[in-house]
Amino acid sequence: MHSWRAESGGDAPLLAGADGVWSAAQLAQQVDDIAAQLRRAFRPHAAIAILADNGPDWIAADLAAHEAGMTLVPLPSFFTPAQWQHAVGAAAVEGLFCMRAEHAALLGFGQVLSCPGGLRLHARTLPHPAVLPGVQKITFTSGTTAQPKGVCLSSDQQWELAAVLRDGLAALAIRRHLNLLPLSVLLENIAGAYTALLSGAVNICLPLARTGLSGASGFDPVTCLDTIAAERAESVILLPQMLLALTAAAAPDDPRLRTLKFMAVGGAKTPPALIAAARAKGFPVYEGYGLSECGSVVALGLPGRDRAGSVGRPLPNRRVRIAPDGEIEVGGGTMAGYLGAPAPGEAWLGTGDLGHLDADGFLYIDGRKSNVLVTAYGRNVSPEWPEAALLGTGAVAQAMVVGDARPFLAAAIVPLRADLADAAIEAAVARANAGLPDYARIRRWFRTRPFGEADGTATANGRLRRGAAFERCRAEIDLIYQTDGD
Repeated sequence: MHSWRAESGGDAPLLAGADGVWSAAQLAQQVDDIAAQLRRAFRPHAAIAILADNGPDWIAADLAAHEAGMTLVPLPSFFTPAQWQHAVGAAAVEGLFCMRAEHAALLGFGQVLSCPGGLRLHARTLPHPAVLPGVQKITFTSGTTAQPKGVCLSSDQQWELAAVLRDGLAALAIRRHLNLLPLSVLLENIAGAYTALLSGAVNICLPLARTGLSGASGFDPVTCLDTIAAERAESVILLPQMLLALTAAAAPDDPRLRTLKFMAVGGAKTPPALIAAARAKGFPVYEGYGLSECGSVVALGLPGRDRAGSVGRPLPNRRVRIAPDGEIEVGGGTMAGYLGAPAPGEAWLGTGDLGHLDADGFLYIDGRKSNVLVTAYGRNVSPEWPEAALLGTGAVAQAMVVGDARPFLAAAIVPLRADLADAAIEAAVARANAGLPDYARIRRWFRTRPFGEADGTATANGRLRRGAAFERCRAEIDLIYQTDGD
């Protein structure tokens, strides 16, 4: 029995969805009933995926997987079907919570099982099912390449983090948390839903369209502000680009923010100027830092424990150090391992991020060690991925994709022929985008002259020197993001 059951009385509200409120007792009964069906239908430690919109049934299915000792594999709705197929194949998923029959069929789940609650349970028979004892959740990242990597977490790791966050936020006495991000995203799943459950707070889990979010990067700030007000939300978690849009849409001391006590922003680096502008409008916003390998949160700014430009101090259950080359490293025991790889034990985990700690222990993010771009919506994209798609169209000789901390990706394109019409390049970009998820698609592009050894923008074998290439194209890049707020 998990401690969330003991935090509220039987009649106390614990979930609020589009169809009404669930009491703690109702949630517990639903979890018990789904867990019993999972035990009847599947072998111990079986992998069960979930592909569904936010709602109380998502949380109930998630908790039931904990209860039944199953491995849950959340499938983000913003993944492509090919990425869903990769995830269910890599994790040897045997069951699927899903509302849409066509999605279940696409993923090869032909059997329909009876199951309590609002989600249908589908099954398939595998000749060689995986055995994953100790792994309760496999979270697939948004994917720096076409094949997302599975991060394995135990049940204890998830609940320990939620308990640390509950204790850190206890002084705020938050009673209503609104799930703005998809529950399939670990940040909302653990730092949002689980932390609220352990706090005895109400999780307000509405369909994402009701909170203004669509796909990987579509966001309506007016809908979001109106829902925050209507639901009397006291806490939310959001991404930097969402905060930017909300700040622009809100009036100073906007009455729709009246009930908010705490807003956590994470998923990508947030400019300090944006935090300051948001606070000036009345948003009680604090930046955090984390990664899936650590269950989502490593450091978090809190009221009275905050510093401009910092992502806060590391959480009490995290050890952070800075390597000689400036890379942030997190102490061992952070995860069960990557899917298909041995557990890391107590080794230090390199984050790929560069940073520093000040004399008081506040953590600052200085940049990224690799080429991986982190969009303003928190999606990780290796630029080589969409660049390869562009080069494969037959119309592009060279391409440089940019978009770190930006709301969308753009590309500097060297056409295969100098006389190639813009319409032909636009068609090539559309062909490349057709095979990419929306967070990895090229929204804007511009022509540029070839990258080469002569001006230091490429090596002799044609490999981009990204820093030099970016500097050469800086004016065009800046213009693209100044003239298009998409």
